Amino acid sequence: MTDTITPTTTEIPTEEKVVTTPAAEVKTAAPKKRKVKRSVPSAQVHIFATFNNTIVTFSDLSGGALTASSAGACGFHGSKKGTAYAAQVAMEKAGQLAKQQYGVSKVVVYVKGVGLGRESAIRGLQGLDISVDSIKDVTGVPHGGVRPPKARRI
Repeated sequence: MTDTITPTTTEIPTEEKVVTTPAAEVKTAAPKKRKVKRSVPSAQVHIFATFNNTIVTFSDLSGGALTASSAGACGFHGSKKGTAYAAQVAMEKAGQLAKQQYGVSKVVVYVKGVGLGRESAIRGLQGLDISVDSIKDVTGVPHGGVRPPKARRI
């Protein structure tokens, strides 16, 4: 004779509690504060140009990002993202946004990378009536390079 144990489940009835508050106690939401339009007349532009893409970022003088754009965000796909034209379009898009929203009129340009979009992105700035104070190259330089391969055994 084999005894089988069947598991039993006990369901505990849950009661739904409905709490009603009087109409006098209901709080209304406070009116939303309007966002203060920030004016940044002089800014920094960081251009990161690689062989595959170009990223443009407008920031205030302390480094806080204002607007950004890239060749990929402008609708370019694949190898077209690395072209000089794509970098120029990305700069125009980010520059127009920075000029409209923050009133940027003077910039210091920081260029990083070895891509094709380095010079053309800066040329895109001049078409927007934004004066360029200085251009600095901040591309990283290796100090000693990578580890050499192990010696060949013959």
